[in-house]
Amino acid sequence: MRLRSLLFVPGDRPDRMEKALSSGADALILDLEDSVLPQNKPAARQAVATFLAGKRELPVFVRVNALGARTDVDLAAVVPHGPDGIVLPKAEGAVSLAELDRRLTALGNRSAGILPIATETPKALFALGSYGGVTPRLCGLSWGAEDLPAAIGAATAREADGYFTAPFEIVRALALFGAHAAQVPAIETVYPAFRDEAGLASYAARGKRDGFSGMLAIHPAQVAVINGAFTPSPAEIAWARRVVAAFAQNAGAGAIELDGGMLDAPHLQRAKALLARTEDK
Repeated sequence: MRLRSLLFVPGDRPDRMEKALSSGADALILDLEDSVLPQNKPAARQAVATFLAGKRELPVFVRVNALGARTDVDLAAVVPHGPDGIVLPKAEGAVSLAELDRRLTALGNRSAGILPIATETPKALFALGSYGGVTPRLCGLSWGAEDLPAAIGAATAREADGYFTAPFEIVRALALFGAHAAQVPAIETVYPAFRDEAGLASYAARGKRDGFSGMLAIHPAQVAVINGAFTPSPAEIAWARRVVAAFAQNAGAGAIELDGGMLDAPHLQRAKALLARTEDK
């Protein structure tokens, strides 16, 4: 499953769900949590269930409410209609992941992936290295910079230019390494200023540079920019193919020379990973 762009859609807006199918996003996230007021959640569950029951041409995730009684109501409404994945907010490591796995299995579902939002509580930060090896349902790891500032009394997580303050840069880095430790895609968090295309492009490019594989989107207008940022360029693909071919021609060599520079195992690993992303449709 390719996850360059995952577009959030409020669960109480079925009209937007239909439009989102043509957004170009790699996956949709139908939201039953923050974007839906408490009094609208029953209607949202029904709208999401109805949408899931229809024809789907791309993966559809559902963001349920944080683990608790509401989670059971959410799952009971949507799981019978076969969501491709569940986004778990306020996840707190292996314990949360195992519990959602258990609840899905108890409902007879053995196929839905799980994408935790793994940094929304202070406690969650100290469990970021625990996601690996819990369940094969884990299909990625993302993070958030909205709930955590409120939880600790911070005025904001971002500077005026949209980038993160020092404490939240640490959170971002830990989430990135937590995903790679679990050997799943690291998904960059949202860029709230959806009309700022230049800022989004810079932000997404930075995410790719740092090792994220994709990004959450809050508006269809962001999808094309995000897809462009996380799609390897022709020049990158050509470089990766040349690296793989050069090592193949020098079997047994620990290091080789290419274009006047020395390459070794990490370069080959990077090249193979890049080519794997281009083949993951």
